[in-house]
Amino acid sequence: MIGPARKEDVQEFLPLLLAAIGSIAYTLAGTEDDAEAEQILADFYTREDNRISHKHVIVDRREDGIAGILVSYPGEGAEALDIPFLERPGRDKGARAGERIVVEAQEGDYYLDSISVSERYQGQGVAKALIGEFEKLGAKEGCSRLSLIVEPYNTRAHSLYRKLGFIEDGSILVSGSRYIRMVKPL
Repeated sequence: MIGPARKEDVQEFLPLLLAAIGSIAYTLAGTEDDAEAEQILADFYTREDNRISHKHVIVDRREDGIAGILVSYPGEGAEALDIPFLERPGRDKGARAGERIVVEAQEGDYYLDSISVSERYQGQGVAKALIGEFEKLGAKEGCSRLSLIVEPYNTRAHSLYRKLGFIEDGSILVSGSRYIRMVKPL
């Protein structure tokens, strides 16, 4: 069943988020220490003022736990969702203190920030169902199109997005890596 995430989902959410965002986790947390980054991101998940807040997450919840997650939000205000990360006490002392957080979403877009499916549920349509709900949320928000970024080497995800009607729309450099930007009109 797909629905909103809860604060209590943090322990199931975090490994899925980390699998989805890779090195972007270090950029958001402002540190290269795995345990510290995980704690920082877990804390931000339980808050309401940032891009990975539980308020921006939908989950596919099953009897035995969460099958998949999707983080999304409107492009308007996306930059403001990163301010709490930049203003976090202690960020100015970390190995990534000066690293810029790139705003990935554009105005007018409903942005798919992250999607991840638990290994035991991969290949069962979870991602497709989450993206279907994402599309409904974008329409409800009144956005004119959907957008996301994907690593060039992630051919499986790229293929899924193409099948769902997304088209390439340039590229963007995030946390030192190039991503393909994909969009779909609503």
